[in-house]
Amino acid sequence: MHLHLPNAYCRNVILVEGLMINHLRTLLIGICGLILSTAAIAASKAEIDANVEQAQTKFYAESPAGQKLAQQAAGILIFPKVIKAGIGIGGEYGEGALIVGGKTTAYYNTVSASVGFQFGAQVKSQVIMFMTDDALNSFLNSDGWEAGVDGSVAIVEFGAAEEISSNSVQAPIIGFIFSNKGLMYNLTLEGSKMTKIER
Repeated sequence: MHLHLPNAYCRNVILVEGLMINHLRTLLIGICGLILSTAAIAASKAEIDANVEQAQTKFYAESPAGQKLAQQAAGILIFPKVIKAGIGIGGEYGEGALIVGGKTTAYYNTVSASVGFQFGAQVKSQVIMFMTDDALNSFLNSDGWEAGVDGSVAIVEFGAAEEISSNSVQAPIIGFIFSNKGLMYNLTLEGSKMTKIER
């Protein structure tokens, strides 16, 4: 015997499931942000400035092509230390600064959550370039900006001779992720929520 359910019923079930997943993800992001920010102990303005300058210098040294691209950006958001930690349920947290016209204009944190096998802690740096005024203004006018929802971040891919791929250059928002081992290409910023903080 086959049970045929109305299409409207099926659509409602899918809608409810989608809302539940979104609420769960938002809850996990909030919990992970609270735990990791407490564990990391919020950095002072001077500490963030120093860490941002150090990360920026390291990034430019490792990627001259990235430095050239930064000169064309309307704004650059740098998170020098994004800590990923967890057992089973994991999360990421970091604090950084937005640089516009060569000057720090505001401070932000980044938070994300994930479920799955994971153990231990990792530290990485993130550089996000807003290549157009529209992309930057959209970020500035948001009350908590989420990558992949409020805007897509194209993680840079390199071709021959460390040249940045044309697909990356054409994107309005470009991201670089790197650790002490160098640039990382197989990661994503999707799901990371960035919120302005007072320092």
